[in-house]
Amino acid sequence: METFITIISGILFSVGTYLILNKNLLRIILGITIFSHATHLMLLSINGLKKGAAPLLGENATSYTDPVPQALILTSIVISFALTAFLLVLGYRTYMELGTDNMKHLRGNSHE
Repeated sequence: METFITIISGILFSVGTYLILNKNLLRIILGITIFSHATHLMLLSINGLKKGAAPLLGENATSYTDPVPQALILTSIVISFALTAFLLVLGYRTYMELGTDNMKHLRGNSHE
């Protein structure tokens, strides 16, 4: 199962990279979002998919899972959600002000 998640993470990294290198602003934002989801899957697979009880006091279990990677992933999900919301609003505002979302037109020309 860990191998499957690692392969899916690699596919998502490549799709995210392809979208980031695109000229459309919305596709760039979508690529950044997919890239962050691939990072979440990678962090999950690095820790390993272990079965065990939650590390609580009074729990009589033979094995426990490490809560640090899960807390790190949850924090990363919240940060990537906020970043995606900010980038979507920024892209929408840019489109409303300039009338285009093509990065070639947004860069301007060499005479400016």
